[in-house]
Amino acid sequence: MEKHIIAVDHGTSGVKCALMTCQGKLIGHASVKTPLILLPGGGAEQDPTVWWNSFLAAAKDLLDQRLVPAESIAGICVSGQWSTTVAVDKDGNHLMNALSWLDTRGAPYIKDVVRGIINVEGYGLGKIIKFARIVAGGPGLAGKDPVSHMLFIKHEHPDLYEKTDKFFECVDFMNFKLTGQAKATFNSAQLSWCMDNRRLKSIRYYPPLIKTFGIDRDKLPPLIASTDIAGEVLPGVAREIGLPPGVKVFGGAGDLAVAAIGSGATRDYEAHVYLGTSSFLICHLPFKKLNLSSKIASIPSANPAKYFMTIEQENAGNVLTFLRDNMLRPNLDKPPVLEYRDLDVLAAKAPPGSGKLVFTPWLWGERAPVEDPHIRGGLFNLSLQHTSSHVVRAALEGVAYNTRWALGHAERFTKGHKLDPINIIGGGATSDIWCQIYADVLGCTMRRVKDPQWSNARGAAFIAAVGLGQITFEQIPDLIEIERIFTPNRDNRPIYDELFAEFVQIYRNTKKICKRLNQRQTTGGE
Repeated sequence: MEKHIIAVDHGTSGVKCALMTCQGKLIGHASVKTPLILLPGGGAEQDPTVWWNSFLAAAKDLLDQRLVPAESIAGICVSGQWSTTVAVDKDGNHLMNALSWLDTRGAPYIKDVVRGIINVEGYGLGKIIKFARIVAGGPGLAGKDPVSHMLFIKHEHPDLYEKTDKFFECVDFMNFKLTGQAKATFNSAQLSWCMDNRRLKSIRYYPPLIKTFGIDRDKLPPLIASTDIAGEVLPGVAREIGLPPGVKVFGGAGDLAVAAIGSGATRDYEAHVYLGTSSFLICHLPFKKLNLSSKIASIPSANPAKYFMTIEQENAGNVLTFLRDNMLRPNLDKPPVLEYRDLDVLAAKAPPGSGKLVFTPWLWGERAPVEDPHIRGGLFNLSLQHTSSHVVRAALEGVAYNTRWALGHAERFTKGHKLDPINIIGGGATSDIWCQIYADVLGCTMRRVKDPQWSNARGAAFIAAVGLGQITFEQIPDLIEIERIFTPNRDNRPIYDELFAEFVQIYRNTKKICKRLNQRQTTGGE
């Protein structure tokens, strides 16, 4: 009997369950949305109970479709939103809402920890050397990493910190709920920045780093590889969603690492762009490296034999959601009138360059290629001649400009390797016009993977399939189907070169203004 995988894509906006073959073919899917709670002082939270109930509902819906015999389902693998922290007590109950990857309230505490007598880019020189040598990376100063979340809880909720038995990443929390086993993968736990990853075959927690951060070692879960078995689905959970006993749960990984597998760009120096709520540019590398100024590091992949480089920008698809729900909505008391495909139609009515209207997409700060929690978005050069079509197209272009900015840093980080072509995945990749804008702005061939919005689920299925011995990582590129290729339009190059240069200059000219306006908001002030 052919084996199948339940692949869970747990993003910020919802939990999606996909039924996949071990070769990455999508058979069926179901999903449930989950809300994000934004709070004063840079807070961004989600309710883990809502996560779990959403998974149960989506998984049951999927299995109730009876697309394959339940006995053929051999594994579950979760792709979880990375850099999101859940504190649980000794009985496995979460003690507070999960702190999202957008939460910046830990910034003051991580800055205090990494500061030294002599500082470079905000880090003490001795600590830079330690981070570079041991983990080839370090915590961002914006406070969005799990280690910053832990410090926030320790300092502002000491009673909850004392009650915390384990700090979980999103994927590890879901695995715990599935299996009852407290474990973390090498990849998911990476942003605790407490691990020695110099040798991929012997990754482990590094006590001197744990001491540097002041986190209790016993609150960090035991480590496994992404392809390892985290446990079997608990009998009660299996009965509730309709699974037979004994289904294995594989370690999985954070969404960035899983997407890197599901994109098919798994060989060294093959890149992909993910366009979802946020966006990231990723490629696998044969070496470990850190570039502090551009905040780029190569860290352990979901493939236990490789490192991967990731550059994450905070805002992509959420820019379109913001425009649709807040700027292009005639009645805020009623549901949005426009669908995302309507935005594509609007954007197509404006010329390349949007009449020299520049949209900066930093609606909730930025992580890369500059780490700046204070920067905010805007429309520049807006005139009476511009229409909603210009605004929507400028938004699509602005996200692409930010990726082009990151791409320049990435190609220097990879020692001059030209990252072209680039696979493109995520819900945003279903937009033909956005894919073409990316090709034109980046000057690269963009290859859209089939079913791009299911690439995270596909990656999770591949990880489980490797764990089951059904495929190898080396076979994955040959299992990926490219749906469409977008090549750069040379006629659009001059306008995009001009506006990209201005895009970068806008950041340089406005960063101090935004810091003055937003510093109190993002560091706990009122």
